[in-house]
Amino acid sequence: MATLTNEHVMTATDDLVAAFAATDTAAYFACFSPDASFVFHPESARLNDRAAYEKLWASWLDDGWRVLSCTSSDRLVQTFGDTAVLSHTVDTVTSVGGTQSTTRERESIVFVLDGARLLAVHEHLSPVPA
Repeated sequence: MATLTNEHVMTATDDLVAAFAATDTAAYFACFSPDASFVFHPESARLNDRAAYEKLWASWLDDGWRVLSCTSSDRLVQTFGDTAVLSHTVDTVTSVGGTQSTTRERESIVFVLDGARLLAVHEHLSPVPA
C-alpha cells in the first residue's frame, strides 16, 4: 500500500467492524496498534493502550457480554498523508446474560499506515443525542 486511499480506510473499517460484530477478540484487537488509545463515554477514564482495553474487554466477556450485531453508516474518511480519520455512526446490539441492549453511537477512529497495514491508533465513542 504505497498511498493511503479512502478505499484502504473503508476496508480496514469493514474488517474492524466485522471482528467486533463477531466478538472475535483476536481479529478485533489485531486491528489496533499496541499503543492505541481509547475514549469510551461509558467508561470513567481513557484507556491509554490496547492492553488496557483488552483487560476491560475480557471483563465484559467474563460477565457474559457478547456482540450480536454492529453496523456502520454515515461514513466520512479524511486522509492526511499516512494518517486517516474515519467518523461514522455505529448501531450495536449486545447481549449480557441473554438481555439484549441496542446502542447508537458516533465513533471516530484514527488510522495510520504501519508498513503495509493500516492500524487504528485511537478510537473515540460518543452517544448520539436522543
